[in-house]
Amino acid sequence: MNNRTYSNGILFRHTGFTLIEVLIAVAIFSLVMVSLYSSFSLSYRAVTEVDDSLLKLQESRGILDIIKREIESAFYEQNKDYVFFKLDDRDFYGRQASEISFTSFSPLMPGIAIISYAFDELDEKMALRKQLSSLYTSPKDSAGVILLEDIELFVIEAKYKDQWVKTWDSNATGRLPDELRISIAMKIGDRKDIVTVSDIARPKIGKTL
Repeated sequence: MNNRTYSNGILFRHTGFTLIEVLIAVAIFSLVMVSLYSSFSLSYRAVTEVDDSLLKLQESRGILDIIKREIESAFYEQNKDYVFFKLDDRDFYGRQASEISFTSFSPLMPGIAIISYAFDELDEKMALRKQLSSLYTSPKDSAGVILLEDIELFVIEAKYKDQWVKTWDSNATGRLPDELRISIAMKIGDRKDIVTVSDIARPKIGKTL
């Protein structure tokens, strides 16, 4: 709005904004800021989701590699009760869950160790628990540690005569499996897509026939 006034024959022009013009400008600015914030929020959520998914996949791959190395170092010898390899198939609230216990060499303790992996419940979610104890102490002395939370399945299968089986007992077979397939499944992202990571372990010690 332009106002004109005269003083001693001189023309003065005053320039300003009306209240309606100011309100319209504020409204437009607010819309622009909301749009920018929405775009930033969506981008941030997408980046965070990708980072969380990659982190969870890296953790599962790392744990899978540890299990593989321990199985490949599994030790068994016939007619010796203190060494064993036992794999069981469980149904944990409708989810596939393997339980495995075996004697192996571990860098975490000298001599032969007893290593166990099993499904466990943590805060109404399924988790993978590991127990590690010395051959000369009771496994009950080890409370175990949670390795991975919020997983869908943990399955280990042993190869027997060109077939994959979900149970194995070295006391019955008298030997270790030639191959074992380890699989871990988890939900990734907001859509909760189930992703499965797998690997093959081949025991190298104590293949007694």
